[in-house]
Amino acid sequence: MREIQVSQITETIERLCIEANELLPEDVRRAICQCRACEDGEIAKAVLDDIIENYKIADSERVPICQDTGMACVFLEIGQDVHLCGGDLTRAVNEGVRRGYEKGYLRKSVVKDPIRRGNTSDNTPAMIYTEIVPGESVRIMVGPKGFGSENMSAIRMFKPSAGLQGIKDFILEAVETAGPNPCPPMVVGVGIGGTFDKCALLAKKALMRPLDVRNSDPFYADLETELLEKINQLGIGPQGFGGRTTALGLNIETMPTHIAGMPCAVNISCHVTRHKTEIL
Repeated sequence: MREIQVSQITETIERLCIEANELLPEDVRRAICQCRACEDGEIAKAVLDDIIENYKIADSERVPICQDTGMACVFLEIGQDVHLCGGDLTRAVNEGVRRGYEKGYLRKSVVKDPIRRGNTSDNTPAMIYTEIVPGESVRIMVGPKGFGSENMSAIRMFKPSAGLQGIKDFILEAVETAGPNPCPPMVVGVGIGGTFDKCALLAKKALMRPLDVRNSDPFYADLETELLEKINQLGIGPQGFGGRTTALGLNIETMPTHIAGMPCAVNISCHVTRHKTEIL
């Protein structure tokens, strides 16, 4: 049994909150540059040039890539042979978020109550997702999620009779309805299966997968490619000004579901799809 102090988790999350907001992942950078090379419209090319310049400035000057530094989504894969000691895990995670957003001068965007509002002033609480896995390590992933794109996400509880075409139509409908609102080129995370809540989590986790890593199932890998091509034929383009690049990538995650259902969730992210990972 390996012991890990929760203070280590706090310190790691503090750093990852800052790094995730300042340093765009390499897979996202590559996708943006590849899309820039494929664009032929002058406006679309100019917008992508601005996006590239923006993330380079954020990188060199260590400032946030976007003013919306997001709601902190923290994914924890905890090895079953790990003993977390020295305090409460949830408090440790939130303390890391609080420190990271203070130290990094990151915008605090979380309100205390969904209806009565009132800022919490430190960007807590984090959205915490825990999973028990084999081993004696803890994998921590921080994915700050902005709400210009989060607001354009959707979920639908299909009957199995809707079939594959119903799923395809829904995903394309969600992206087309989103239009310029999520600051395209967007990244599209899709969850299929499970229950109402599980398929939404699958869609969120799909956004964390590198854009150059396809689904391990060839059927879904082909579906990812097909849907990305169709999305990029919608003509929404970078920042909604038209062009060949509406989405940088589309990832699908699935799991078993009930015989009477076929849930599908679409979690949309902007071109600043942030995630940073560390293993303790």
